[in-house]
Amino acid sequence: MIKNFILSISLFLSLVSLAQEGTSSPYSFYGIGDVRFRGSIENRSMGGISIIPDSIHINLQNPAYLSGLKLTTFALAGTFTPTKLKTYTQKEKSQRTTLDYLAVGLPSKKFGFGFGLIPYSSVGYKIQSFATADDPTTKKFNGTGGINKAFVGVGYQFSKNFSFGADFQYNFGNIETSSIAFIDGVQFGSREKNISEVSGVNINTGLAYQSKLNKKLTLFSSLTYSPQSNLNLNNERKIATVQFLSTGGEFVVDEEEVVVADSKLKLPSKLAFGAAIGEVRKWTVGAEITLQGTSDLGNRFNDINNATYENSVRYSLGGYYIPKYSSYTSYLKKVTYRGGFRYENTGLLVYGQPIKDYAMSLGLGLPLGGTFSNINLGFELGKRGTTNAGLIEENYANISIGISFNDEWFKKRKIN
Repeated sequence: MIKNFILSISLFLSLVSLAQEGTSSPYSFYGIGDVRFRGSIENRSMGGISIIPDSIHINLQNPAYLSGLKLTTFALAGTFTPTKLKTYTQKEKSQRTTLDYLAVGLPSKKFGFGFGLIPYSSVGYKIQSFATADDPTTKKFNGTGGINKAFVGVGYQFSKNFSFGADFQYNFGNIETSSIAFIDGVQFGSREKNISEVSGVNINTGLAYQSKLNKKLTLFSSLTYSPQSNLNLNNERKIATVQFLSTGGEFVVDEEEVVVADSKLKLPSKLAFGAAIGEVRKWTVGAEITLQGTSDLGNRFNDINNATYENSVRYSLGGYYIPKYSSYTSYLKKVTYRGGFRYENTGLLVYGQPIKDYAMSLGLGLPLGGTFSNINLGFELGKRGTTNAGLIEENYANISIGISFNDEWFKKRKIN
C-alpha cells in the first residue's frame, strides 16, 4: 500500500497544473471562478450529501466523520467533463479532464486525522464575439487558473452518539484573464491582461450525531459551518498593442504595466445541515440543505459591472444500497449502488439573471477482492445557466473515477 501511496502522490504532482484549468464555463469569468468542489465521489454520487458516516472512506465535507475511520485511507479521484454550450443562436462543445482531490485519513482511538489537497475553483474560458455591421470590433476573452486548498483536519468522538471536527485550510493559486479587441482591416489591436495571485486561510467545523431508532434503523444528522474569511489578491494589469498573426496568435508591439490596487475578496460563510435514516451497511437515504452568504462575494476588479451576487442555496437528496456487503458468492451483491439529485441557486446574477445549477447523479462502489480498498465510479448529468438575456446554457456530464486504498498502516504486528 505504501507503494500505491507514493505512486499516487507522483501522479497528483504531475497533474496539479491540469487541475488549475478544470473548467470551460464562461461563468468562471466572475468572482473566484467556477467552484468545483462538492465532496468526494462517494458523496457526489449521492447528490452531494455529507451526512452518512463511513469507516473506510474519508469525508471531505464534514471533519467530524474523521473520528469514525477504522482504517488508514488514501483517496484520489479525477473527472472527465464533456459540455455542450448554447445561446439562442449558437452551439459549441468543450471538454475537460481534471483531478478532483488527493486526501489521506488516519484513524486513532476516538480521534481521526486527515490532510490533503483539493482544486477548489477553476477559471477556464475562451469566448469570441465577431464584428458585425453595427459594431466592426472583434473581441476575444480568455481565462485560466484557479484556487487550490491544502487542508489539515481532526475529528473527535466525545460520546457514543456525538462527534466534532475541524479542518484548517490554506487557499492559494493564481488567475489570469485577458481581453483582446481589434477592428477588421486595422493592423493593430489592443490587449488587456490581468493577473491575480490569491492566498488566504479559513476554517471548517462539523458536528455529527447518530442514534439507533430500533434494532435495524439508525438516524444520522450532520451540521457544518465555515465562517466568512478573506482572500488576498495581489493584482497586476498590463496593456499592450498587438499585431495579429495568420496562425491566430498575436505579436506584442508595445506593452506597459498599469498600476492597479491589490484587493480582498470575501470567501462566503457556509452552513450545511441534514438528516438521514437507514440500516447500517445495507441502505441509507438522506437530505441536506447548504446555505452560503455569497451576497458578500465580489469580482476581482471593480470594473466588472454586469454581475452581482445574492445568497446561494443548495438542496441535495441521495442515498446508497448494498444488497449484501458480506456476500461470498456474488460480487454484485457487495457493490455499493448510489444515487441522488441536487438543485442549486449559485448566487451569481449576470444581467439580472440568476445562474442556477441542477443535476442527477449515479455511482458504484466496486470492492477490490481480498481487501477493504475499492474503486468508486460516479456519473452526473446536469444543466447550468440560461439562454435569457443573451447568456449561455451549459449541459454537462461529469464522469468520475476514484480509488480508495484502505488498510492498517501503523499497527504493530504481534508474533507468537
